[in-house]
Amino acid sequence: MALTPTSSTSIAAGAMPKVAHGDGIHVTDVSGKRYIDGSGGPAVFCLGHANAEVNEAVARQMDRIAHGYRYTFTSDPLEELTAIVAEECGHGLSRMVFVTGGSEAVESAMKIALQYHAARGEMSRRRFIARERSWHGNTLGALSLSGFRERRAPYEGALLDVSRLSAVNAYRPPDGVSAADVAAHCAAELEAEILAVGPDKVAAFVFEPVVGAAGGVVPAPGDYAARVRAICDRYGVLLIADEVMCGAGRCGTWRALAHDGVVPDIMTVAKGLAGGYLPLGATVFRGDIGDALDRAHGGPLTGHTFTGHTACCAAGVAVQKIVRRERLIEHVHLMGPKLQAMLARATEGIEAVGDIRGRGFFVGVELVANRATKAPFPASDQLYLRIRQETFARGLICYPSGGNVDGVNGDTVILSPPYIATESQLQETADIFAAGLKAALAQIGR
Repeated sequence: MALTPTSSTSIAAGAMPKVAHGDGIHVTDVSGKRYIDGSGGPAVFCLGHANAEVNEAVARQMDRIAHGYRYTFTSDPLEELTAIVAEECGHGLSRMVFVTGGSEAVESAMKIALQYHAARGEMSRRRFIARERSWHGNTLGALSLSGFRERRAPYEGALLDVSRLSAVNAYRPPDGVSAADVAAHCAAELEAEILAVGPDKVAAFVFEPVVGAAGGVVPAPGDYAARVRAICDRYGVLLIADEVMCGAGRCGTWRALAHDGVVPDIMTVAKGLAGGYLPLGATVFRGDIGDALDRAHGGPLTGHTFTGHTACCAAGVAVQKIVRRERLIEHVHLMGPKLQAMLARATEGIEAVGDIRGRGFFVGVELVANRATKAPFPASDQLYLRIRQETFARGLICYPSGGNVDGVNGDTVILSPPYIATESQLQETADIFAAGLKAALAQIGR
């Protein structure tokens, strides 16, 4: 299986099989080959594929009307989904703008933060703070926040000026910092940056509670989230939790930050919200933030043609009703540790497996050339791409990524199966992954 020098997971491969149909956690191509969707696509297909109830709900809505333009009409699906999300979030996170994907949700979060400060007469608060090895989306604003070198490189010079802090990763602490001190050190780094920029100039701090593609599933360590919440409160900085990938139940709680006991001011959600049945995302924010926008400007000034798209919201309602009725988030919470244990057993004896981590059905495997030093494989080995090919050939779809160590080197693989996956299906996923990993390592003489 030859790899070209330009191979990447950020762009489509040159030659791909053509998809035919899906069924539960499986996808079948036109040749009849069947794959386990072990990553749920890019951690999106939470109910798997071809769920008849969701399809029927969308079809019923389409028979009525596809979209009642948000600035002309409200709709039953929009109002019902708003109530569902507000209930799931709790803690005053009652206002929201529905969009058509994660990047748009992050862009809207940035705009709502800026508009909120403007509404309060604090026009000096224009600066955002984010972190290295984070991913927030492909629009120019969201890309400006992101610390993902491969995906940023062609756009450098046209991106917003964003303060960027160290990656927060207990497996790979900043130089001279112990794993036990990562939370305190990185939180202090945030406070120092706010003071350096000027507290009256910072609009928001944006972070992923569990870093996805850019880090290979890295949960916030210890009391890090609580520390940054306190710092943001101290200086009037909004806390934005980007839960596009890790939220909507993926980590075993509807809000990923619920695990940390922290509530953000603004949060983004997408992928698992409508499970990939139709494009849908949301920017959710505190009611008092919404009130300030209403008083100053009549409401949020962020919005697009397809904001609150009626059929997309109908898909979201159907997905969320099934997730709640079938207690799928509880299933994810219970089975998540078992999935990690299965992966550990299946890869036992493979010295290249440096770390297996995550929450719920959001699990990352980091590969290292040396376990003791945690030295990554050289980028020229393209190990993460070889793993993708070898597992795919064996009938498993996973989500690999490179550059997690320094932007160039470092190989990780994400496994994020649909919430409906059974214990036996999780075991099959782990076993195929281990076989594909061994084959990929053999290609590079390991």
